Amino acid sequence: MTSPIVRRSSNQSGQSKEPERASSMLLASRRFAAWAAEITLVVASGLIPFGIGVYANSRSDLNRVPLNPVLVVTERAIARPLALPVSYGIRNVAWPTNILWTIALLAPVTLSWWQLYLLAKTGRTIPKRWFKVRVVNEQGKPPGLGAVVIREGVGRWTVPISIAYLLWRYSFAFPNLGLFTFLSLLMIVGEGIGLPSRRGRRALHDQLAGTYTIDTTRPLPSSLLANNRQAQSAGGNNEAEGQEEELTAAETNHSPNLWRRIQQNPNLTLFGVGLTSMTAVLATLIGTQVYIQIQQSQRATKQINSQQFLELVKQLTPNSGATNEQRQSAILAMGGLNDPQSIKFLADLLVSETNPSLLDSIQQSLTTVGPQAIPELKNKNQFLVSELESVGSAATKERELRQGRLQRNQRTINKILSVYSGKMEGVDLSSTQLGQSGTPGSSFFNLVLDNLDLSGVKFKSANLNQASFKGSRFRGVGEDGRWDTYDDVIADLSQAQLQQANLTDANLSRVLMNRIDLSRATLNRANLSNARLYDAKLNSTQLVGADLRNAVLERASLTGADLGDAKLNEANLYAARLGRVTAIGTQLSFANLTNTDWQGADLSGAYLDRANLSNANLSATRLAGAVLRSAQMENVNLQNADLSLADLRGANVAGADFKGAILAPSKEDPADQFVKTPDLGSVSAVVQGVDFSQAKNLDSKQLAYICTQGGIHPRCP
Repeated sequence: MTSPIVRRSSNQSGQSKEPERASSMLLASRRFAAWAAEITLVVASGLIPFGIGVYANSRSDLNRVPLNPVLVVTERAIARPLALPVSYGIRNVAWPTNILWTIALLAPVTLSWWQLYLLAKTGRTIPKRWFKVRVVNEQGKPPGLGAVVIREGVGRWTVPISIAYLLWRYSFAFPNLGLFTFLSLLMIVGEGIGLPSRRGRRALHDQLAGTYTIDTTRPLPSSLLANNRQAQSAGGNNEAEGQEEELTAAETNHSPNLWRRIQQNPNLTLFGVGLTSMTAVLATLIGTQVYIQIQQSQRATKQINSQQFLELVKQLTPNSGATNEQRQSAILAMGGLNDPQSIKFLADLLVSETNPSLLDSIQQSLTTVGPQAIPELKNKNQFLVSELESVGSAATKERELRQGRLQRNQRTINKILSVYSGKMEGVDLSSTQLGQSGTPGSSFFNLVLDNLDLSGVKFKSANLNQASFKGSRFRGVGEDGRWDTYDDVIADLSQAQLQQANLTDANLSRVLMNRIDLSRATLNRANLSNARLYDAKLNSTQLVGADLRNAVLERASLTGADLGDAKLNEANLYAARLGRVTAIGTQLSFANLTNTDWQGADLSGAYLDRANLSNANLSATRLAGAVLRSAQMENVNLQNADLSLADLRGANVAGADFKGAILAPSKEDPADQFVKTPDLGSVSAVVQGVDFSQAKNLDSKQLAYICTQGGIHPRCP
């Protein structure tokens, strides 16, 4: 008698799958929550000390120290792949900021490795324990460090971020970091959703590492239990016969490792090793032959050039009997050789020759050589300067002779820079004399490089006094053709002397100019945004309408400078000296002006909203009509300052010294009507709501004005 066959109805099957789907969805949501908590902990461990470091850096009472070299290296390592511009040179921060930012760098790394260690040894991080989630291997055990590194390092982060980076890097939106962030999040989420497999939907990182994410509130899945039993009974042999059908299917789903493949296919392995060896030998032979041919060709070319050089030198000797025209032809031909010995000979000849026609030919020949002639001309320039200094400043025939030689050298360098505009990247003119020395009887040469591309030229410590760079730019876009990326080609003007130089309309954005001397120079309408001018000298400099947004002018000297209508939004002028500066209508919103000295300056109509003026000296300054909304003015010195019609709403004036300061608006002077005053609606809004409780040296007249105009003070009725 046959037993009846019992069939499960489709309704029963569907009902049995519904709890599984619900459980799977619940597990997926908890997995995501645990992952989000892990990321939040790592990010918070870095952001919290970083934010505290930013706050500490804004304090004016803390000593400034150079940025930690580890942080500098890290910044540059991150900036290169993300195409971010990097600020080179001296960068000072408050001493606690150095410590806090170092912690902000090390804390996320330490926490990440701790979480990986917990995941490897226990299968759970702290957030995974909170959300009842665990990661196990095929045997239902903790995955181990190797599997965890593959799971997290390769599968979860490297693969999706690499795909997002490639899509972003070669897309039209590069270098827009917003799009890269969006693509990265999209790829990470997509990878986490997973791909279908024989055991259900699994994330890519789980499939790569051979791991499973399970719910610790439910029993271990039967397939993992079977694997665990099989591992225990067979001593870890996953290919034992007699396994259950479900386990066999799971095992065949995973490809064997490399060593197993080698054992199973020895002939194929031997063939691969032999083919690789033959390819390597053949490539070595071909490479060796190519190298030998190149070396032979170079030696032959060098020998030919040497022979030609010797023949040309013979024509240029005094007793050669060659005509002037033949000597000119020989000089021009020597420039075409373009080898070190001919360049050195021409540079020496430029100094010793006196024939005007031959001198013109020498300059033309060196110009034909181009930037390759600059190193030899630079060496000769420094030698001639030392010779000129050795003869003293007295006007003698010997001094005039040496001045003439130096001028010829300078004119040749000037001509090469002019002809090869935009092709001077890496040219080093450091410590070169190309300007006026300021001593009596000095060289009268004036460097003129107007409307040229000088990006990438190194003028460090060069003398460029009274030079003209009108409309020239010292910064290029680099190979990617985009501004503000890592490969921007930027000149170096650190410690250069540019006294009385003309840089009107010049582009000096992001250029390194630490300790530069720009005294009495003209930089009207120049672009100096993000430029680094640490400890620079800009005394009596014309900066009318200049763009200095985000520029670093820490400890710079701008005494007597004209900053009218200049833009210094978010600029860093920590401890800068700005006595007697003219800054009418200047934009200084969000600028760091702590410890600055503005004594006797004119800041009429200037925008100082949300600027940090802590411990600044504003004594005897004119701030009529200035906008000081929400400015930080703790301990600021306002003695005898004119604050009539200034907008102080929201400003923090704790500890500010108002001795002799003018708060009440005086009668308007017709001569000052050009000064644009803020539209306050009424004078009473100037100090309305401002807390003067901790302000210093307020006299009775000032208190009366404050109380009647809506200010706050304990003595107000």
